[in-house]
This record gives sequence, C-alpha cells and structure tokens, in this order.
Amino acid sequence: MSLRRPTDRLLYLGRRPRTPLTPALSGDDWAQASPARIERALARARALPAGGWYAVDASRLIDGNPRAYAVAGQRLVLWRDQGTLRAAPEACPHMGASLVGARVCDGALVCPWHGLRLGSGGHGAWRPLPAHDDGVLAWVRVDDGDPPTDAPILAPRPSGPCLDAVIRMEARCEPADILANRLDPWHGAHFHPYAFADLTVTRADDEALELRVAYRIAGPLVMEVDARFHCPDRRTIVMTIIDGDGAGSVVETHATPMGPGRTAVVEATIATSERRGFGVAARLGPLLRGMVARQAERLWADDIAYAERRAWLRWRDS
Repeated sequence: MSLRRPTDRLLYLGRRPRTPLTPALSGDDWAQASPARIERALARARALPAGGWYAVDASRLIDGNPRAYAVAGQRLVLWRDQGTLRAAPEACPHMGASLVGARVCDGALVCPWHGLRLGSGGHGAWRPLPAHDDGVLAWVRVDDGDPPTDAPILAPRPSGPCLDAVIRMEARCEPADILANRLDPWHGAHFHPYAFADLTVTRADDEALELRVAYRIAGPLVMEVDARFHCPDRRTIVMTIIDGDGAGSVVETHATPMGPGRTAVVEATIATSERRGFGVAARLGPLLRGMVARQAERLWADDIAYAERRAWLRWRDS
C-alpha cells in the first residue's frame, strides 16, 4: 500500500528491517481489506479472557485526590493511598454523594457530605474493588462474569530504558469497533497520509497481522519498521515493532467500555531503542511524552471517526 507519487523520494532514518519484503496478499487494498477476514480476527479476539480487568488511565495521573471514571457501566473513583492505587464505587452508600470530593485519611475515604469513613472493610453494599498499577496504566477489576485473574493479561513490554506516553479518548461506539479499526491496517496510508508513506501487509491470519510500514517523521523523512498486531485479551490490541529501529517497542490499545454505546480508548506507547543516547533522551520524559501523545491523539481523532461510523452503520441496520 503506498500513496507516493512517482516523483516522491523518501529519506529513511535509522535501521531498516533486515528481511526481504514479501507481501502476504495481492490485489488492491480494498480487496485485501476483506470484511470477512477482519470479522474472523475480531471474533477470535472477543473470545479471549481478560480476567475481569479494565484499563482506566495513565497511572501517573492518579494521585491522592479521587478521580471519577465510567467503567463497564459503573461509576468508580480511583485514588492513591500512600502511593498504593485504590478503586471503589463513586457514590457514597449513605446518601449518594460523589466521592470525587472525598478526603483520603488514614487509608479511608471521608465523604464530603456527612463525614462517613469508607475503608477497606466497606460499608453495606459499598466495597473497594481490586486495582492494579503496572507502572504505565491504572487498572480496575470488575465482576463481569470473566474468571478473575490476579493481574491484567499483558503482552510483553520492552525491558531497559523506555519512554511511555498514554492517551485517553472517548468514542460513541463499542469496544469491538476500536479493535476492528486496528485489525484493518489497510486503511492506514489512505486515511492517515500525514502519518504513513508506505504500508505492506506481510502476514494476515486470525491470530496476528504483520506489516512493513514507513511512518513519517517530517515531510519525506520516514522510519521503516516491521510490526506485528495481536490481541492478548478481548479488549486489547498490541502493536509490537519486530524489526527495524525501535525493535521491542509496543503500542497497547485498550478499548474500555464505559456504558452502552460509549468506549474509552486508552492507548499506551512504550518505546525503546538500541540507539546510543536513548537512555538520556528517555529521561526527557515530559517533553517527548507530549510529542508522542499529540501524534497518537491526531491518529485517534481520525480512527474514532472510523469506529463511530462502523458502529452507526451497525446500529442503523439493527
């Protein structure tokens, strides 16, 4: 897949993939982007366990002040108590006050309306929920009928010096529509020409997609890598760079249902590099994190439109 004109000349930055390019499919992009193939891969992903865990937001955003989130049809608050991530229902069990305004005192939430202390033992039907901080994302476990696991099911992440950036955006669609977007790489260079110059699918089956992609740094300057997309659980799709500069880097896209027809896209980019000096660059986290996040938000502004259109077409025909 390429939108280059014959006169375009790309300038390649960094180490390019070592293996020869072997397309997995032939024909026009619209023919390769088979709806049946995408639906099979989506069905396989949706059958995977998730252990009851839902990605909520960047872990660095959660502090001692309770923050409210909608997760799987529930209103929850997340906060930290002496550095430990906590989660619980957002409404006080006494008279329904929002615990976003609660104080954290000696391990308990103190309701701002009447001072009811809500600790680890709960109060009536109000009970804290299991929470997990993986160092990048904050998670909560909800009793959704899935056999629970002690921690979220994560794909391998890079070891050594890393730079991470997290975005959270909301969409009017279902989680399946977010995954379906990522299971359709063929739209990349057509729908995002500002981000991708070349894209060729080298593997396309129900378990994984692999592609060689040249993504734009600035103008004709591009980086070319081989990437693999796969789903480790029913609400997540992970892109891993498997060859080229930044091998081992991942982009985790988590589709967290908020309620009927509403989904939060929580995406974590965790980048690494063999380049000398990357460790120093990674320590410039706030500056680089903002640049990575802005690029991800630009892509998802388009891709949310894609996912919402997919949902609208389904709802229209139901």
